[in-house]
Amino acid sequence: MFDPFYPFDWLATQIVTQLLGLSISSHLGSSLHFFLYDVPKVLTLLIVISFIVGTFQSFLEPERVRSLLEGKRTFAGNILAAMVGIVTPFCSCSAVPLFIGFLEAGVPLGVTFSYLMAAPMVNEVAVILLWGLFGLKVTLIYIGFGVGLAIASGYIIGLMKLEKWVEPFVWELQKSLQAIPLEGEDNLEPVALAWGQRFKQGWFQSSEIVRSVWLYVVGGIAIGAGIHGYVPTDFITQYAGANNPFAVPIAVILGVPLYANIAGVMPITEALVNKGMPMGTVLAFTMAVTALSLPEMVILKKVLRPQLLAVFIGLMTVGIISIGYIFNALLL
Repeated sequence: MFDPFYPFDWLATQIVTQLLGLSISSHLGSSLHFFLYDVPKVLTLLIVISFIVGTFQSFLEPERVRSLLEGKRTFAGNILAAMVGIVTPFCSCSAVPLFIGFLEAGVPLGVTFSYLMAAPMVNEVAVILLWGLFGLKVTLIYIGFGVGLAIASGYIIGLMKLEKWVEPFVWELQKSLQAIPLEGEDNLEPVALAWGQRFKQGWFQSSEIVRSVWLYVVGGIAIGAGIHGYVPTDFITQYAGANNPFAVPIAVILGVPLYANIAGVMPITEALVNKGMPMGTVLAFTMAVTALSLPEMVILKKVLRPQLLAVFIGLMTVGIISIGYIFNALLL
């Protein structure tokens, strides 16, 4: 089978065995090979695919996202919001200001939550790295469950009518904005860009993504390399293996307070999977880190009262734990 990353594997092997004189099977040799192979592999994936995604994202801007979701209600609105969340390049902390803007613009609370959940959890960086590290099947299952969780949780929040637990200043801002006529507010037609301009925007987004996450990538791969080379397989399988029925909730609980860039988490998940941790347990941990990050909760606390924040965290935590168990069952 053709492996597009074989040159990286070959070069890493030559450096470890020929230049450094180490055995690939040794702890240090195995760790160094993992690191030297994964760094160029992951960065190449980020550069190429984020350029492609960024080029096509030039058709969709935040203001048009807001206008697309305005007035959408019930289940169809949640589906649309979650699907839009997949293709918009916003991490959890940048999605929160958009979340506030959507509420101010009159987008229903449940629909807005579906967007907030999907945007960071199923973003392009996560999909790129999942595809490159674990293949298409795992990526599609992850996307399906992530989007499904965002739709279901947002719909439930919408049914519960929890607007009373949004801080009053948000609704006051909404009223004030609605009272002010905006010049050209109906001019929401897409700006016609030449493909050269779109390619330029795609390259800019690709370079910005790489510039902002490369340190996380290298750091995550370094941690993953240490796990790959030095952490005994028996240790992983004993405490987080398929035989431990509590492995999934433990992984999620550990991930909830932990914040790390998704680009830094993925290489760690790869090392854990290689050591024998079930895929569902690893990806449940990854989803918890991505969708329930501490900075996101801190920012949300400014606009949500503790009761609504607790509902959000509870729904996501229970949903991710359930997904972890289902994931493990499907990938046996």
